[in-house]
Amino acid sequence: MSTKKVPLRQCIGCGEMKSKKEMVRILKTESGEILLDATGRMNGRGAYLCPNMECFQKAVKGKGIDRSFKMTVPKEVYAALEKEMGQFG
Repeated sequence: MSTKKVPLRQCIGCGEMKSKKEMVRILKTESGEILLDATGRMNGRGAYLCPNMECFQKAVKGKGIDRSFKMTVPKEVYAALEKEMGQFG
């Protein structure tokens, strides 16, 4: 019996590789809106973060989110994402 391959994703904050289920997905929709994707199944470009505030702050400081979506993310969007990330710990 072969074992099922676990999809790994890299955190844009700390750079660690973890399984997709351990990460939180940030999504850029086709309309350009940036939000958290709790289900991990919404359409659009995704970037992954560890579910803690340290990694989120590293991603903001290192411009990881900007780089992932190839655009400058407005401060209001960062504030909204930070509020949503507070739910995860």
